[in-house]
Amino acid sequence: MKFDMIVAGVGGQGILSISYVVDNAALDDGLRLKQSEVHGMAQRGGAVVSHIRISDAELFSDIVPLGEADLVLGMEPLEVQRYLRFVRPGGAVVSSTNPFVNIPDYPEGDSVLAGIQAMEEHTLVNAAELARASGSSHAQNIVMLGAAAHLLPLKPATLEKYIAELFEAKGQKVVNANFTAFRAGASAGSFYRGLIAAGVKPTAAIAVAGRVHVGEHNDQYIKAWAGLCRLDSKGTLRSWLSARSGLLPGDVTLPARLAELDLETATAEDLETVAMEKAASTQTAPE
Repeated sequence: MKFDMIVAGVGGQGILSISYVVDNAALDDGLRLKQSEVHGMAQRGGAVVSHIRISDAELFSDIVPLGEADLVLGMEPLEVQRYLRFVRPGGAVVSSTNPFVNIPDYPEGDSVLAGIQAMEEHTLVNAAELARASGSSHAQNIVMLGAAAHLLPLKPATLEKYIAELFEAKGQKVVNANFTAFRAGASAGSFYRGLIAAGVKPTAAIAVAGRVHVGEHNDQYIKAWAGLCRLDSKGTLRSWLSARSGLLPGDVTLPARLAELDLETATAEDLETVAMEKAASTQTAPE
């Protein structure tokens, strides 16, 4: 067994913390490991990249060869695109959708995600919103680790062991927030891939999976949102979700309630009213 991954982002996004968790989990699971890092001007928002190679046999190089990465995991979508050429055929890309705009000619709108969306095996996650909802805006890197965990040759429990070790000095509240972030990332990534598998276009899947806070979900829930996306011929649903802040509760009845509207004539205000009415009824319902 050999697994090669590249973790990419900019200074301050926790790239080396991801490496710490993965490295120690690999060693704990009895595997061999080599890692290299390029920090760049990390403290000024410059590029940071970590090459991680995991194997059950001896490794001789700490650099992932071009075209052989099983996974590129990214905290910043433009930085991820630097490393798409490292992905092997059948390899995967897992990226945050949240840009870090540190150059004057940073691409606008959806164009920054286009290269990632073109990859056959890709997952896009709104790490910033999920981290905030998990209780720590600083946990975006752990959200992304959760979104990629299904691809790693490591036990989730072992990864969580070293997430706890990484943050234990900051107290149990911080540890618990990062556990929540890790699991939220795993769930959101699974939801996004489910929407793509159901035929939802990546631009719509980003809008839905990036604004709905899902926990455990099933095929029926994915199909409900996929069906709603198919009704959205004018893009009203996508525009509403993309523009709003915060996450919608992952209520199983919400897509059906939204589908009761005529999306041909409905406005973003109509959609928001239905969503907030459901949220209010959920909060005030008797136990």
